[in-house]
Amino acid sequence: MTGGEPNARPIPATQHAIQIVDAGRTVHNREKAVPRPGPHQILVRMEACGICFSDTKLLHAFTSHPRKGPVLSGIDAEVLAEIPSYAPGRLFTVPGHEPVGRIVAVGNQVRRHRVGERCLIQTDYRHLLTAAANAAFGYNFEGGLQEYVLLDERMIIEPGTGERFLIPVGEEPSASAIALVEPWACVEASYVYRERRGLLPGGRLLVVADAGHATDGIAALLGQARPAHLAALMAEAAELHALESTGLAVERLADLADVEREGFDDIVYFGAEAATIEVLQDCLASGGLINIVTGGVSVDRDVGLDVGRVHYDLTRWTGTAGASATAGYEAIPADGELRAGDRMAVIGAAGPMGLMHVVRSASAGWKGLSIVAVDIDDARLAHLERASGPIARSRGVELTVVNSRTAEVASGFSYIALMVPAPPLVGQAVALAGSGCRINIFAGFANRTRVDVDLNRYFRQRCYFLGTSGSLIPDMKAVLRKVESGELDTNISLDAVAGFEGVADALAAVESRTSGGKIMVYPSLPDLGLVPLSEMGERFPTVQARLIDGRWTKAAEQELLRVAGRSEMSS
Repeated sequence: MTGGEPNARPIPATQHAIQIVDAGRTVHNREKAVPRPGPHQILVRMEACGICFSDTKLLHAFTSHPRKGPVLSGIDAEVLAEIPSYAPGRLFTVPGHEPVGRIVAVGNQVRRHRVGERCLIQTDYRHLLTAAANAAFGYNFEGGLQEYVLLDERMIIEPGTGERFLIPVGEEPSASAIALVEPWACVEASYVYRERRGLLPGGRLLVVADAGHATDGIAALLGQARPAHLAALMAEAAELHALESTGLAVERLADLADVEREGFDDIVYFGAEAATIEVLQDCLASGGLINIVTGGVSVDRDVGLDVGRVHYDLTRWTGTAGASATAGYEAIPADGELRAGDRMAVIGAAGPMGLMHVVRSASAGWKGLSIVAVDIDDARLAHLERASGPIARSRGVELTVVNSRTAEVASGFSYIALMVPAPPLVGQAVALAGSGCRINIFAGFANRTRVDVDLNRYFRQRCYFLGTSGSLIPDMKAVLRKVESGELDTNISLDAVAGFEGVADALAAVESRTSGGKIMVYPSLPDLGLVPLSEMGERFPTVQARLIDGRWTKAAEQELLRVAGRSEMSS
């Protein structure tokens, strides 16, 4: 093992850490062992780590969280057994997946990382699968709410690209600005994710047709992309024969009960039975797309749509009130990006992530863009306007803040971003949609969360549900470039700071949505409680003096580390 960054304090035997020890229960462990890296391992000293709403989901779900399960593929079991920070199942874990840190020691077989590097940490291990999701730093691998964290180089190099999950960063930005790249990258990802606009080549296709519904457009779709497997459930023999005439082998199904659950990349349904649609959506594989062709018949009732899978599994819904399957795919946008002239609504705009969506959208430079920021708290809306209003006005973007409890929100939006995981809001978003509206379900609804959706209006308005979870390395690098160039100050979204003694209050504030922005935890200040920036003058006046228009700065961070660290040492 090599270690000892220049002028750094010695690596201690024990450390402070926040651990989730059971559902709903965290502890501040003041004597957690600091692991020594093995030959392939890396020890990182945490500089800062943000609190995320997803941390509260892990806290409450604990062993039932899909990312807390054991890793089933993507890495050798022998390697997993060598990683002390691997914490699946009932093992205590350390949350925190918005971190920045510095490498302080590496094993003698580490080749891509060196002591002294300051790194932004990509935390989403999509190449390591659990039974229901994928592994992640801060879930089934210990995260950033501790002073030191251990990683293994054999699992933090992205397969295929060779990209490092520890992304080197410069010394100029504050620790908070770098740590906040992760949530900002999640926002970025939700706009740039490329949508599939046709059948998946080489995928698994299911075609279902009710009596009286012709399978128009299927031949054209198959001419553009050939699936590896085609299954069909047809009410009329003539339609089945027409499908078989395309030259593909067709697996004939006799009943909906025969349809494989989560087995199909594409489902095309010719019909309008809500009960059938609800069964078919459970047959979508991760990343699957369902195309509903009603043939001029209205869906008989609202459909219980699984919005959690839209966000976490990237399932997609399209369709048409017409007769041809090709029309549904034509309604799919290339990505989730805004367009010139969009009328945008951000629902839940005054929370931490809503503010990021507003700032990102206002900064993008789209001509004729207008944004309606919707929330239910006047104080938080005022904070949002102070933070993002000047940016919007400088870019010629019309920004309006609306308290939906006291004012009506007019319909006709071409883009809606939903921040709050409240099921009725999804239906309301469809009701507010104008023609061609993209509805970005950014809120992380749990999988199997069913929301009654008026699909007739959804198809008539040519709506499209978007949804992404987490971010990829290119998304993080894109935001990092903006931070390091000075184009974006991620600290605009910071509302409070804390040490480990403030984590419980921080989690409660995030869950109750009483915080107007992100909360940053500094592991080197373990005994510091939660300090909102609005109260900084009462606690630390010299830190307050280094804020700029109430916004967190690198100078304020350095002063906090100096004065709060000194007060902790003297207590």
